[in-house]
Amino acid sequence: MILRLAQSDRARQSGGFTLIEVLISFVIFAASVGGLIYGYGQANRMATWSSWSVAAQSYAQQGAEQARSAQWNSQMWPVASGPGTGDELGCPTNYFQVDTLDVPTDGAYINITNFISITQISTNPSVRQIRSDCVWWFPLTGQWCTNTVITLRAPDQ
Repeated sequence: MILRLAQSDRARQSGGFTLIEVLISFVIFAASVGGLIYGYGQANRMATWSSWSVAAQSYAQQGAEQARSAQWNSQMWPVASGPGTGDELGCPTNYFQVDTLDVPTDGAYINITNFISITQISTNPSVRQIRSDCVWWFPLTGQWCTNTVITLRAPDQ
């Protein structure tokens, strides 16, 4: 006995997709496009944070360089500290600077505060630590961020 299985003429004419197949393909497409959009948003947020962090690090470095360039002559007599003396900053010294980041943005400026502290590390040989902390707020995540620069300085530098 020979069986011949063949589709009827009606089955050959209706060769389309079912409603479930169309819905499943639409869900897969929507998930893929949603993932692409989310990935783009994350990459944009990370790039923004990176540019602001580099600008804040540069500002912290600038504060440390300003403190490091102050006159410090440990051999000058009489010993005095303050502007126009042999030790312009004195030790310990704490001060701060308030400014805005130099990054082009849309909307409000990004305010930063640079806290600079100078502490005596050693007296023989005389060495001071200069620490510059740049504190800023990242509005996209609502977090406070800090960039820090620490350097050492001797009087003959």
